[in-house]
Amino acid sequence: MSASTNSLVTTAKRFAVPAGAAATVLMGLTFLLGHTTAHAASNGASPMDDNSVSSLVALDNAVEAVAARVTPAVVNVAVTSRASAQEAMSDGGQGVSPGDLPPGMQQFFFGPQGGGQGMTPPSQVEHGIGSGIIISPDGYILTNDHVVNGATQIRVTLHDRRVFPAKLIGVDKLNDLAVIKINAANLTSVAWGDSTKLRPGQTVLAFGSPFGYFQFSVTRGIVSALDRPNPYSDDPRKPGDFIQTDAAINPGNSGGPLVDAHGELVGINTFIISNSGSFAGAGFAIPSQIAKASADAIIKSGDVHHGYLGISMNDVTPDNASFFSLPDASGAIISQVTPDSPAGRAGLKNGDVLRELNGKKIVNGSALQVAVTQIAPGNTIALGILRDGKPETVKVTVGEYHANNEMADNAGPGSQNRGKLGLAVSDLTPDLREQLNIPARVNGAAIQDVRPASPADDAGLAPGDVILEVDRRPVESADKFVSAIHAVPAGKNILLLVWSKGGTSYRVVRPSQNPQNGM
Repeated sequence: MSASTNSLVTTAKRFAVPAGAAATVLMGLTFLLGHTTAHAASNGASPMDDNSVSSLVALDNAVEAVAARVTPAVVNVAVTSRASAQEAMSDGGQGVSPGDLPPGMQQFFFGPQGGGQGMTPPSQVEHGIGSGIIISPDGYILTNDHVVNGATQIRVTLHDRRVFPAKLIGVDKLNDLAVIKINAANLTSVAWGDSTKLRPGQTVLAFGSPFGYFQFSVTRGIVSALDRPNPYSDDPRKPGDFIQTDAAINPGNSGGPLVDAHGELVGINTFIISNSGSFAGAGFAIPSQIAKASADAIIKSGDVHHGYLGISMNDVTPDNASFFSLPDASGAIISQVTPDSPAGRAGLKNGDVLRELNGKKIVNGSALQVAVTQIAPGNTIALGILRDGKPETVKVTVGEYHANNEMADNAGPGSQNRGKLGLAVSDLTPDLREQLNIPARVNGAAIQDVRPASPADDAGLAPGDVILEVDRRPVESADKFVSAIHAVPAGKNILLLVWSKGGTSYRVVRPSQNPQNGM
């Protein structure tokens, strides 16, 4: 059991009273306060009639109708898996979620009670609880990949309390989706909705099993925002486009449905952002636009094949648009092209600004990622780009996405630094390359130290990052980087191309107006 869940359960038990004791207390209060209570009741305000609160009653009736329609299609997903000795020891024998879950998702895999003292066995059984939604009457159920990841046994509990063993049909790890199936017929399923028609402020309902205990719960909220970017640090190529909602989502809700006012499936609850690991008003769901395509592919073939270009991107912003001679702040800027990738073979370059895909406007990098991942590998697409302010069309044959976990540790020798950027740099020596795991193809100035609250810190720069370009001009050494920075007029923003954790991105740095010695 997770610490946050332990705390919740303990708090709940502290205020629990046996039924008999409660009845005794209530009878005593009635005897002592009966006269006063009766007198107060006789002078109390009368309840308001339905006509006076017709709007609220209509809202209640509508929400009740949606909940009654959707709840029979919601399932509880219980998973058994085995932890390695190392995983079990790291949790003190309490049972944890699988260690390879993406950051921000671990809290959704509800750990078991129990554990024990003393020596941990070579492997330990884990039990996880998540949620799912029936998407066809013959027993296909959609949930999250991180709910069933590593499962040796999956059991599904329906709303009518029937329990079925489930078979894993396939997963979409890129989008954290999985399809499982139970041997049943004539089940209540939910209809697909169109997430592209959602607007901030719309009413939505989230269903699931918060904390693993409270099965078939429903919460109501609104769509807080759309097209939220991917927050994971494990693979920057994973698409975003998440729906943000303030409908309460807690550990155990993973894989449950997010539905609109019509009771149609518009999202799959997948993670929260919270300091405590519990609901904090910011829950996120995979939009049905993505979930339906993945589910259909898995049901058809047991697998999903995602398109891949081989680029890293930054969104165009008002801050960086002027550096690329852009008429407006829309599109995506290529910050890295993977060698021998589809994009590389098509001739795309760093600094190219992607504006259109097959004639349709590209709003930002997230929208492009979502669109490309849904294109079957082998298809040819036409990308409208601006290169040095001039429009071009580049045709690219889409490749197939394969996970690549190449990462680099942020580490480096510290040093005091002051100046208009607030950082210290050094040359990329062989020892430093080895220490920071920097590939031979990466050339520039390595960041040694970043002063807290400095312009460099505000731009997200960190020790271990490598600065490749200043204002779109390459820098090959620390000296050349320093010269390039000193050549920038006072008060002018600076565009840096930065290599960090295996990928590159453009960062706009706003220099300090009162520089001291150094960078």
